[in-house]
Amino acid sequence: MDTLQRLRESAYRIRRFAVRMGEVQGQGYVGQALGWADVLAVAYCHALRLRPPEPEWEGRDRFLLSHGHYAIAHYAALIEAGVIAEAELETYGSDDSRLPMSGMATYTPGMEISGGSLGQGLVIGVGVALGLKHKKNPAFVYNSMSDGELDEGSTWEAAMAAAHHRLDNLICLVDINNQQADGPSSKVLGFEPLADKWAAFGWHVQRVDGNDLPRVLAAFDHARALAEPKPRVILFDTQMGRGVPFLEQRDKNHFIRVDLPEWQQALDALDARRSKTTNEGAPA
Repeated sequence: MDTLQRLRESAYRIRRFAVRMGEVQGQGYVGQALGWADVLAVAYCHALRLRPPEPEWEGRDRFLLSHGHYAIAHYAALIEAGVIAEAELETYGSDDSRLPMSGMATYTPGMEISGGSLGQGLVIGVGVALGLKHKKNPAFVYNSMSDGELDEGSTWEAAMAAAHHRLDNLICLVDINNQQADGPSSKVLGFEPLADKWAAFGWHVQRVDGNDLPRVLAAFDHARALAEPKPRVILFDTQMGRGVPFLEQRDKNHFIRVDLPEWQQALDALDARRSKTTNEGAPA
């Protein structure tokens, strides 16, 4: 199986794991998980240096989930990577579960920070990247964040600091799905021209379709291989609910609640999409 096909399979399973966790509680941030799955597949099944049985291995790449409400997506990726057992997804959001609805480092193996106070992940990422530099540890730091966090001043303060310190071990991954709790992100507070802004702050910038696996893969590889002494950001345009047509078409799917039979319909849609992709050899 070639790399792209392997990653398509991983993205399919990540989406499926997320839907199954959503079904446990009858609700959740499933739309984000479906849209971000391709990025997570490349991150956890290609780019990150990890030892799944040793989630605190000192040589690991650090993946910071700034948008803590994406935890359901992150758990799905950790299951796919072998850090968490698949059986644990049945406990999602339940009492005493290691998989709470918002990401918390004290609970979950492989969860580096307790995210959810939006705009904090990149700040922490700058500190972690600086620390690794001082220790001469070659690991990368990935900060996963959403376009809503571009509203926060702390994000841009951290962006300035990262460029000032030439943190070429810091890679920021931004999910641009143009949706947040209060409505379309671009209407809550306009953020374009986004690539120009990051470049003006001293970052190496790429912007790609976050649901086009070949482009996602190439963007990760380029960011890691770049020789310039500057931080890197990849702006990913994604589609909420990707792979499940009735969720893709919703005007508002920041937090999803569906009728009980629709969870199985969502799984069936993912299975049908995978079958079509496999038979036609088309991109996931």
